[in-house]
Amino acid sequence: MSKIKLTYFDIDGGRAEPIRIAMSIGDIDYEDDRISFAEFARMRANTPLDAVPTLEIDGVVYTQSNAMSRYFGKQAGLYPEDPWQAFRCDEVMGAIEDVLHFTVRTFGLQGEELKAARQKLTDGSFTKCLKLLDARLETAGGKYFADDRLTVGDLKVFVWVRSLKSGVLDHVPADLADRVAPRLVEHMERIAAEPGVAAYYGRLNANTAQ
Repeated sequence: MSKIKLTYFDIDGGRAEPIRIAMSIGDIDYEDDRISFAEFARMRANTPLDAVPTLEIDGVVYTQSNAMSRYFGKQAGLYPEDPWQAFRCDEVMGAIEDVLHFTVRTFGLQGEELKAARQKLTDGSFTKCLKLLDARLETAGGKYFADDRLTVGDLKVFVWVRSLKSGVLDHVPADLADRVAPRLVEHMERIAAEPGVAAYYGRLNANTAQ
């Protein structure tokens, strides 16, 4: 049996969270290596593309979070077999990845520079992505983004919208999704109630409380 280690920041959300949830739902055994930002600074040069998450399987280190989501999503029954439905799943994952790329560029900024950059994101990329995803969800039937069932596409969108609503990003209104794409807020609440997702956070909260 392969030895699997997923390395990412010790935070709630981010690029690795959909992967962690998928692995939990699929009952896939892995090492959840949660690192600090200081640890990442020390190890960054030794990662394939100077970034996390990384996935180590039998001693070989891999990259690209969407590839990881698809790989473990297939094992957990969370990725469509139909090519068109798989495309729909991939599109929403790619859209979120684009938004995360722009978000990361604002990390490290301070004061008015940060405020201006986050306002630009709010008015631009965030709003455009929310509206696109809201429309895609409606086209797909209103409940899930692809295959009329839970997929890793849903998990990726769920984690991002949940993060936006948490208010963790300074100068980004926590009610942005409510105002721009209320359908996505309903989707977030629906995915949070999925048995496998609820079980993941239940275990996570229990471990945190210990």
